[in-house]
Amino acid sequence: MKNLPDKDQLAVMRRVARLSVFEAGRIIRTHHEVAKPMAVENKSRFDFVTSVDRRCEELILDRISRRFPGHGFLAEESPPQEGSEPVTWVVDPLDGTTNFVHGFPFVAVSVAAIVGETVTLGFVLDPLRGELFEAQKGCGAFLNGRPIAVSREADPERMLLATGFPFREREFLEVYLKVFGRIFKRVGGVRRAGAAALDLAYLAAGRVDGFWETGLKPWDIAAGALLIEEAGGRVSDFHGAERHIQTGHIVAGSPACYPFLLEEVKSGLAPFITTDASR
Repeated sequence: MKNLPDKDQLAVMRRVARLSVFEAGRIIRTHHEVAKPMAVENKSRFDFVTSVDRRCEELILDRISRRFPGHGFLAEESPPQEGSEPVTWVVDPLDGTTNFVHGFPFVAVSVAAIVGETVTLGFVLDPLRGELFEAQKGCGAFLNGRPIAVSREADPERMLLATGFPFREREFLEVYLKVFGRIFKRVGGVRRAGAAALDLAYLAAGRVDGFWETGLKPWDIAAGALLIEEAGGRVSDFHGAERHIQTGHIVAGSPACYPFLLEEVKSGLAPFITTDASR
């Protein structure tokens, strides 16, 4: 394997990624504020893509590839691009597209850098609130430059959780709702807002205590999972293994929330879901 980026190179990668994320965020905010017309297509029955998704992704990939032509990309709206260097950028240009199409203000730009086999940089931008969540492996997690940490709440009845329903895997909906019901009875509340990357960022910032969802893609998870780990939380797949990015099944939480949430998901969902989600 070629040499991994050193500290100075990582700093440059971080600056370039941050700027590209902000540029994409400006495009999203402009379309949201003025309700500009946009093309909307169905990638599948319940999965949408807009001209804004594509424009933002093109911008991010262009900005990063110009500065780092040897890096690879795994992005939601483009074919995978293998690089000549051991760095792959994982990009979701607009997480929460269905929200965006309906004017529901809960969307995000998510970008992560995998160096070798390790998610090393992560950025989740809420362009409508001007909040940038970012993390570097071993350096902590931050919101607009201020350190953040997961919740310290110890009582499940006072915890607020977030989730997403299996819109890509609706055959699991019945069993999913049973697990949802059991968890709902144990905690103070559960929210389903429709943008997993931003849900994970909120967990890192202590705004929610736990999160679980199935059928996600690497670009939904990579940046947010790093944020949580750097903010002191725990992340895994439904079996408790660190294969959430590979499988698309994720359980995450504060140190107090994660154990009981994993217990519920592992017993109620894991037996019905394959180890690896199809890509």
